[in-house]
Amino acid sequence: MTISINKNEDSTKHREFGARLTAAREAAGLSKTDLARRMGCGTSTVAAWEAGRSRPRTNKLVTLAGLVSVSPTWLLSGLGDGPMTLSPETRMEALGNGIIELRHLSSRIAEQVDDLEQRLAVLKKSA
Repeated sequence: MTISINKNEDSTKHREFGARLTAAREAAGLSKTDLARRMGCGTSTVAAWEAGRSRPRTNKLVTLAGLVSVSPTWLLSGLGDGPMTLSPETRMEALGNGIIELRHLSSRIAEQVDDLEQRLAVLKKSA
């Protein structure tokens, strides 16, 4: 099955995402450099997102949304509350949810590292 992709439509969606990200970043009082540092990526990556040349990977989207105090849904589609309409309570909740997600991911990474270390130990014993 072949899926037809309208490149102009996809490009427009990327630009709209970039414009929303720029608005949210500025409303959060962050520079591109600040956001890049907090995301663990380069300033050029943030610039590419904002220019609509690319989008962050799904696993980075929740963190990105939390850092600029908007929902991932708003960043992707513009639906829901944007950066100017969120109450401080909602922003705190979004940040809290971002922290919970990061802790969950951190825990999963630690489990995977432990598993790999155990596998390596078994291989070393058998070598």
